[in-house]
Amino acid sequence: MSKATSRTLLIFGIVLISINLRTSIASVGPLIPFIREDLGISNGLAGSLTTLTLFTFALFSLFSPGIGKRIGNGRSIFLGISILAIGVVLRVLGGVELLFFGTALTGIGIVIANVLMIPFFKAHLPEKLGLLTAILSTGMSLFAAIASGVSVPLAVDSGWGWRGSLASWVLLMLIALAVWFPQAKAKPLPKSGIEITGKNVWKSKLAWQVTLFMGAQSVMYFTMVTWLPDMLISKGMTPVRAGLALSYMQLISLIGTFFAPGLLMKLRQQQGVILGVSIGYLLGYSLLFWNEPWIIFTSMTIIGIGSGASLSIAYTLISLRTIEDQTTSRLSGMVQSAGYILAALGPLLFGVSLDLVGNWDFLNWFLLVMTIQFLIFGWGAGKDQKI
Repeated sequence: MSKATSRTLLIFGIVLISINLRTSIASVGPLIPFIREDLGISNGLAGSLTTLTLFTFALFSLFSPGIGKRIGNGRSIFLGISILAIGVVLRVLGGVELLFFGTALTGIGIVIANVLMIPFFKAHLPEKLGLLTAILSTGMSLFAAIASGVSVPLAVDSGWGWRGSLASWVLLMLIALAVWFPQAKAKPLPKSGIEITGKNVWKSKLAWQVTLFMGAQSVMYFTMVTWLPDMLISKGMTPVRAGLALSYMQLISLIGTFFAPGLLMKLRQQQGVILGVSIGYLLGYSLLFWNEPWIIFTSMTIIGIGSGASLSIAYTLISLRTIEDQTTSRLSGMVQSAGYILAALGPLLFGVSLDLVGNWDFLNWFLLVMTIQFLIFGWGAGKDQKI
């Protein structure tokens, strides 16, 4: 295989991996009413499906850099997508117990691949770092949007039910595994004579700022993905339209997702971009207090673009705030561990609160408070510093 063909296959594999890192999560939110009715579970328990995924993100983020160091990032990413595919199938085969066990496996698989993608880019194609980060974020956002929009039609119109709708995404995972297989066969990059262990990121103030910025971003994203359809249904939308609204929000996010990394790579400091995104969030979440369709549409547009930019900013900061690969890998693990612990509380706390107070306005206030946190931690993370 020529070098050009090998690189083309590698980039195609990156695209396929990226599109599988959010479908198993984004496809759940629109289907929660169907899952809740079929299995007889509460809003809090339904919301904990996303929370469980995020807790597995948090826990296994700690182990992912070690797995990558031991068997190579390429093989580890292949392993992660394999576990993800198994979890997607298992969670639809039985009752509540198997649903949660399979969901936990999807989280493990996603986070192994997710943590190691950016260190893989920096090690193999450092000159394409901005472009590949944009591809990763865009692929995740695009197929999260598609998954949100088609989940209910697949379940209802196609007659597959929520189980068939969730299971259908395994086909894309199998294709990704087939294309990524050459990276799994490749040996890890040879080590230099001097072993570079990387910095202790857990003692770095800057690392914590990047981590908490990622946490605030993730809380907002996963709470919206989990509960937005139900909230819109409470405002009078049909389940199909609510799913499409979530899909639109994620589809429009591609604007921010794709263009943010290139912009950030050109700037010495990223604080101005983070401030602009924060202002957009404050406006977008405030508009959700109204029920008029055109206001909701405007809100989805603003929030969507900000959400896409936020994800790209978080991933790009992991690269920009580190010097060498091992520290990048460690920071990636830390960001997605501690960050997702915080994110896991969002869907769960709101689900429990909804059961207690039954007031959807609480969601808007919650997201506005998280926007302030997003700005505070992003201001420090956006400074031109290195760990």
